[in-house]
Amino acid sequence: MTDLPVKKALGHIRVLDLTRVLAGPWCAQNLADLGADVIKVERPGAGDDTRSWGPPYLRDAQGKDTSEAAYYLAANRNKRSVTLDIASSEGQQIVRELARQSDVVLENYKVGQLKKYGLDYDSLKKEKPDLVYCSITGFGQSGPYAQRAGYDFIIQGMGGFMSITGERDDQPGGGPQKAGVAISDLMTGMYATIAVMAALTHRDRTGEGQYIDMALLDVQVAMLANMNTNYLASGNPPHRWGNAHPNIVPYQTFPTADGHIIVAVGNDGQYRRFVEAGGRPDLFADERFATNPMRVRHRDILVPLLAEMVKTKTKQEWIDALESAGVPCGPINNLDEVFENPQVVARELRVDLPHPTGAQVKLVGSPMKMSATPPRYDMPPPLLGQHTDEVLRDVLGRSAEQVEELRKKGIV
Repeated sequence: MTDLPVKKALGHIRVLDLTRVLAGPWCAQNLADLGADVIKVERPGAGDDTRSWGPPYLRDAQGKDTSEAAYYLAANRNKRSVTLDIASSEGQQIVRELARQSDVVLENYKVGQLKKYGLDYDSLKKEKPDLVYCSITGFGQSGPYAQRAGYDFIIQGMGGFMSITGERDDQPGGGPQKAGVAISDLMTGMYATIAVMAALTHRDRTGEGQYIDMALLDVQVAMLANMNTNYLASGNPPHRWGNAHPNIVPYQTFPTADGHIIVAVGNDGQYRRFVEAGGRPDLFADERFATNPMRVRHRDILVPLLAEMVKTKTKQEWIDALESAGVPCGPINNLDEVFENPQVVARELRVDLPHPTGAQVKLVGSPMKMSATPPRYDMPPPLLGQHTDEVLRDVLGRSAEQVEELRKKGIV
């Protein structure tokens, strides 16, 4: 029986990707995973900034470092790379031609920078009125900060995230803390993906294209979710609680004999079973700790006692005991443990693809599980300019001689 070809949800869509680093490439990779033909335009000789953001680098079959930085590999699979000098008039003309052959343009240049090249939305929509054009910047196209460069770390601080993240100020190591990944970049990439899909649906229904103005600061503020509404409802800015919860005790991390676990007690019955599993039923019998309001009131007394109790068992011993007792808990895994986790393995979250260097590139699969049009992993992250000749030939009809002439001029 012959396997049927996997359908591509976005197989009818072409994306011209003028972005670099993370927010824009993350959006483009989402679209590419869903089947869109994504043409990534990069600077000749240098490419996306993240190509040089190493080590670590991809290792070849002999175990030697290649020039492919792991950072770049994280956000650029399923794309075709074209090198193009868009500061030149000939390069600008090629971008315009590619835009006419595309459904979506993604860009993350500084506000107004592409206008001087005639590659802004107003210019390109004259040539393709139904174009979906998405700009990603730090602060958006309007407002007093529009001309500022936006960096994820700064946005995490400015947008309030770091005011609620980190250990309490009165605890060792207290103070604001950024996330371990560039969350405002990644979430902007996700919101941009949703906006592009919505704009394409609108275009398909009406024939009308549109402009999308995405800002890291907007996204960072929006994603604080209930913390925002807690503040807006009360007028009181929330504080950092580290790994603890302001209203529930115990609901935090604890060190075990060989690592850390999370204990997320949601009611008094779960608390009783927790301390019984630790051989300390007296910590429930004590009226100071019998109910959650009392535990919150006496947390400074209770938590050290619980911490001493938890240290008597290993991480796995606690997880086995608490899962059996119906107490919500979980490990704090390093990435070795994450990718060995049977649930992660079963969900096929690691994807290995053959790379042009001869190596196998190890990537994280898309979390989008779809029955009819699942994400595809057709191509590894491309080498710089790997598809320049192919795209100029197949999409724009350039001859081999014309491409070679562009190469001699340094245009591609």
